Amino acid sequence: MAASLLLLAFAACKTSRSDSSKGKLETTMSVTPHAGVNQPVMLHFVVYNPTKSELQFCKYHTPFEGFLSTFLDLKSANGREVEYRGAMAKRMMPPPASAYIKVPAKDSVVVDIDITKGYNLKTPGLYTAKYNSGAMSGLEKVNEITFTVVR
Repeated sequence: MAASLLLLAFAACKTSRSDSSKGKLETTMSVTPHAGVNQPVMLHFVVYNPTKSELQFCKYHTPFEGFLSTFLDLKSANGREVEYRGAMAKRMMPPPASAYIKVPAKDSVVVDIDITKGYNLKTPGLYTAKYNSGAMSGLEKVNEITFTVVR
């Protein structure tokens, strides 16, 4: 029963279309390639709609809602997971209409967020981040990013 409710919760927040046209949102991440310890590491998160119709996605577990969940799998070069320091919000399911962001046809929405506000990046080194919340937001096939923290 619990597994069924969990599946329903994840399915409730998928990308949806305002009409029946085919197409998916395209999501890309980029990041400041080098940053000093105690300096911001700015993540640039873009959701583009290549279709001729408006699409929408759920902002839960995305940078569009800030650090209210661990939406990144962030690891150091040795494979060690980086400590998440942000909040872990509980969500209303199914999500209310205000949880969705509309992306106009042939347009994009963008957010910039400082990764150091949610993750402990005090140790110099190479880091890799993957977006891990496609099942919740509906944003799939997001690229992996790499950056270096220096002294």
